[in-house]
Amino acid sequence: MLKVLGTAQSRAFRVWWALEEMGREYERQIALPQSPEVRTLNPLGQVPVMVDGEEVLTDSLAILNYLADREGALTYSVGTPERARMEARINFVLTEMEAPIWLMARHGFVLPKDQRVEGMRPICEAEFARGEKKFAALLGDAEFLAGDRLTLADIIAGQVIAWARMAKMPLAPESAAYLARMEARPAWQRAGA
Repeated sequence: MLKVLGTAQSRAFRVWWALEEMGREYERQIALPQSPEVRTLNPLGQVPVMVDGEEVLTDSLAILNYLADREGALTYSVGTPERARMEARINFVLTEMEAPIWLMARHGFVLPKDQRVEGMRPICEAEFARGEKKFAALLGDAEFLAGDRLTLADIIAGQVIAWARMAKMPLAPESAAYLARMEARPAWQRAGA
């Protein structure tokens, strides 16, 4: 059975949500980054970590791609324009929306106090807001970000927007409505339980 280490506030949630959408059985092991059990499996100490038999996989996007390709779910076939569009949207969300949130977190509480730069929050909020405008343009009137069904792009975008809300960043109406649709999914709710 698959085992996924991490917490609901970490990128492990993405893996749990994807597995719930796929209907796959798995075991959750609540483990913090840099904890002994995580460092034993991942020398970087980062979560998520997924154990699949003898294989140990790290990095949420690598794990998601592995699972989606193996299960033939939440993705499109390799070498198709649909797959390329989905991957482009994933890259967009990670660089234009997640990066400002992570930068704000680093300078807000992750880094030691003597390494934090004051005043990062307004800069990061402005960057995220610019990303949200582009997100709204990419989404248009569609329900999902990369086609007519839920894909890995939605798994990542949903969690990133939830992180922004958790960080008390103002959400654009399009982002808030999108997040509400993602959170209403039974698989999201099971992953967060």
